[in-house]
Amino acid sequence: MKATFDGTNLHLKQDTSLYESGGYGRPEKGGLRLSPEEGLYLLWRKRIELDGYDFSGLLADLSREPGFFRRYLVYRDLRERGFALQTGPHDFRVFKRGERPGKGQSQYLIRVLAERDLVDFDRIVAEVATAGNMRKQYLIAAVDDEGELTYYEVKTNHLAGSEVPGATATVEGEAFGVVVLVKSAAAPWLETEGYGKPLDPDLTMLSPVEVLSLMDTTRLTLSCRGASLGQEEYHAIAAATDSELAEKVVVYTDLRRRGYAPKTGYKFGHHFRVYGEGVKHSLMLAHAIPAGTTLTMAAISRSVRLAHSVKKKMLFACVHMTGIQYIEFARIKM
Repeated sequence: MKATFDGTNLHLKQDTSLYESGGYGRPEKGGLRLSPEEGLYLLWRKRIELDGYDFSGLLADLSREPGFFRRYLVYRDLRERGFALQTGPHDFRVFKRGERPGKGQSQYLIRVLAERDLVDFDRIVAEVATAGNMRKQYLIAAVDDEGELTYYEVKTNHLAGSEVPGATATVEGEAFGVVVLVKSAAAPWLETEGYGKPLDPDLTMLSPVEVLSLMDTTRLTLSCRGASLGQEEYHAIAAATDSELAEKVVVYTDLRRRGYAPKTGYKFGHHFRVYGEGVKHSLMLAHAIPAGTTLTMAAISRSVRLAHSVKKKMLFACVHMTGIQYIEFARIKM
């Protein structure tokens, strides 16, 4: 089957059989237009011929566009797994197994990234929303330096939970720098609701995010050396040793309002491990990030692998002026 190449796409004249049998290309007047990834794959498969080009020659021309080869690797991998796919609206639109363009519905929208590419969380949120509006699942196909592929499903705004009423009593704590101690007998609800850690049988120690969250809901007052200590004053003391405090407090408080009990996630390399009501083991790891944050795909991969290894979900909580976007990355098998 002879094809022509216009420098961008490949064309088959008077022949649409590849579209009809396997969903390749897009019909056009007088034949079929193949995307660069489709054309190279079909040439590799020896299903088309291209005058003046073998596989290496066409790859050399197409690789002038940055990122082409990793897109080709993803295209080839999915085709070899039995999926039909087309380019767009992100990088690829992938059909359910056994279905193809014109004869079924697409299931995934895929963005292709290299291991060192920066992931712009604001862009990801927008693309996930687009996929959701189209009733598709949003995936990232990550390509490492050796051409190995890993697929991640990305979800947003899916965090369930509703506010669980807590005790209405107010307790007084004493601040020693950022450390706050509360008499355990004065507030047994702290343990019941998952706040703090016993320092000894008589005293409970609260973390800075717990202190600020409880002060925000007027359930805790503070004193220091006999003088009253306000919320803003304590925030300034704690922020002096924690540059991420502002985002952490916002996320901690929001998770509490949703009925979750966050605790420090330091040993997992993240801000919080998150417990559900009545659950003895944490369900999620959550990391608070300000709007506009970018992380490398490699950093996200490390987080997801660690979370999955301890049977938890991995959430990035992106703090915007208008609220919080919870973004979940989960490794999937295609």
